[in-house]
Amino acid sequence: MAAGGFCKLPNGTVVVALNLPSPAGPEAGGVRFLVHAHNRARALTRLRNLGLRSVYLRGNAAPPTPDEITAVLHHPDGLIWRTAPVAGTVGGPDLVQELWHPIRALLGRPTAQT
Repeated sequence: MAAGGFCKLPNGTVVVALNLPSPAGPEAGGVRFLVHAHNRARALTRLRNLGLRSVYLRGNAAPPTPDEITAVLHHPDGLIWRTAPVAGTVGGPDLVQELWHPIRALLGRPTAQT
C-alpha cells in the first residue's frame, strides 16, 4: 500500500506526496513522488498518465514537508522523485540525502541539452 499525503497551498493548488514500493522488492526501499497540481485528482492523473496506473491517495499519513513543497514548486515540471529511505534505518551524520530528480530521469526520456 502506498503511503502519502497532500498539502493545500494558499493559492488553492495542492502538493501531493506518495511513497511507492520499489519494483525490485521491499529491501530496495521505495520511491517518493511529489506532484504539484490544481487539485488532488489532477495530481494523481498526472502520475497515472506516466504509467503508474494503480496510484491512489488514501488519507494524509505522510504529507509533504516544507522542504519538499519548496523543491517541487521550484521545479519547472512540478513532478519530481527520489528514493525513499528504507523503513527502520537510523539516519546519522554519514547518511547523505539524495537530491530530487525530474520525472524524465525515471522514465528514461532524454533531457534537452542547450
